[in-house]
Amino acid sequence: MSRYKDAQCRVCRREGCKLFLKGERCYSDKCSISRRNYAPGDHGQKNSKLSEYGTQLREKQKTRSCYGVGEKQFRKYFEMASNRKGITGENLLQILESRLDNVVYRLGYGVSRSEARQMVNHGQFEVNGKKVNIPSYLVKVGDVITVRENKKDNTTIKANAEVNHVRPVPAWLEKDDEKLSGKVIRLAAREDIDIPIEEHLIVELYSK
Repeated sequence: MSRYKDAQCRVCRREGCKLFLKGERCYSDKCSISRRNYAPGDHGQKNSKLSEYGTQLREKQKTRSCYGVGEKQFRKYFEMASNRKGITGENLLQILESRLDNVVYRLGYGVSRSEARQMVNHGQFEVNGKKVNIPSYLVKVGDVITVRENKKDNTTIKANAEVNHVRPVPAWLEKDDEKLSGKVIRLAAREDIDIPIEEHLIVELYSK
C-alpha cells in the first residue's frame, strides 16, 4: 500500500488543524499550525472557497491522514461501518479507533500513530498473549494489549510511557503502568474521539 512519506506538518497545514502526526512537536511552539496556519504551497495564503464535494473530500482525506489509512482500506472500513447497526459515521470512527496501532498510540507507547504502527510492525506487542504484528488488527472488547516480555526494557517504549504518563487514557481503555499493558473495556464511543472530524461529510461523499 502506498503511504504519504513527505513532511507530515504539511498535511496538518493543508487541513487547517492539528492531526498530531509528529508526536511531541505538535504540543510545542515548533508546531507548523502555530507558526504558519495556512495551506502549504505558493497559493496557500489565498482564501479559496471549496465546493460541497471539495469539503467532503477534504474531510475524508483529513481522517485518512490522521489514522494513516490508505484509500482502499478506508473504503473497506466504510463498507464495514455501513453494514453494522447504528450510525454509519460513528461506526466508521469506532473501527478506526479499534486499529491496534491506534490503541498502542492511545495507551501512550507511541508518541504518534506512525511510530506506534512501526512498533507493531516490529512485533513489540502481544494481544491476549500472542504476538501481533499487523497494525490494522481490530481489537475487541476484553482484549489485553501488552508490551512483549523481551521488549519491556526497550528504551523508546519506556521513554514514551514516561513522557505520555500525563496524557489521559481514553475511557474505553484501561492501562496498567506496571505491566506495560492495556485492556479494551468497551469500544470507543463518539464522545471519546477528540479529533475534529465531521464524519457525516464522509458518509455523504461515499453515498453519492
